[in-house]
Amino acid sequence: MILPGEKKKLRIERILPQGAYLTEDDSGAEKSEVLLPGKQVPEGAERGDEIEVFIYRDSKDRLISTTAEPLIRLHEVARLKVREVTKIGAFLDMGLERDLLLPFAEQTYEVKEESYVLVAMYRDKSNRLAATMKIYEYLSTDSPYSAGDEIEGLVYEISRNFGAFVAVDNKYSGLIPAREYEGEVRAGDFIRARVSSVKEDGKLDISVRKKAYLQLEDDGQVILEYLDKNNGRIPFNDKADPELIRETFHMSKAAFKRAAGHLLKAGKIKITEDSILSV
Repeated sequence: MILPGEKKKLRIERILPQGAYLTEDDSGAEKSEVLLPGKQVPEGAERGDEIEVFIYRDSKDRLISTTAEPLIRLHEVARLKVREVTKIGAFLDMGLERDLLLPFAEQTYEVKEESYVLVAMYRDKSNRLAATMKIYEYLSTDSPYSAGDEIEGLVYEISRNFGAFVAVDNKYSGLIPAREYEGEVRAGDFIRARVSSVKEDGKLDISVRKKAYLQLEDDGQVILEYLDKNNGRIPFNDKADPELIRETFHMSKAAFKRAAGHLLKAGKIKITEDSILSV
């Protein structure tokens, strides 16, 4: 059976002005055919020749084939550009004449035109190709990483129960566990972090924080640099709204409180009822 999303070798059954009709060598049920448009039929091709093609649907929802190489295949994960956002979802460039639909229900955060999103390709209930940002089940668990290794990845989903899901190198399954996730990152963020452990099933536990004493020094330096550039004053203290702290310092409220406390003990800042001052 010829289904969309697959790349396979098919045999030329007949050639007509509009192109070549391809079929599988199937001695069983009635043969299904798919058109390869004339401009893509190799010169000199004849009935019985085999051609490797990718199967998808055209603008009229008919099965069609192409010799062009798509940017993504069925059950694969790839980073695709958003061409357009419409009432039914976003359309992604998959390298072919027709774009790939990313339904709103399959989005884990709001996407914008011209941005890039990490998605997997699947077939919906009507055997149409579609994209999903819920890529957990499509990621690999055979990464080359060990505990302590530095990694790069994309945060693709946030869960209150589990933490922040990360696609390491856009293809390996990683997680910032809920016990360590303090709101430092959001879905859509690109991160550089380290592997804290590798589970028995190969999935990676990830930490965006450095070892405690190193992280305190880094966060404290961020606060001191802000004070230096803003006349020695932060217009709120360590009890401020977490979102305000994040927008200003790109760290969680808990991390900010730790760093401010460290600076206070070191005699480098003063905390008042409505601000933090350099000393």
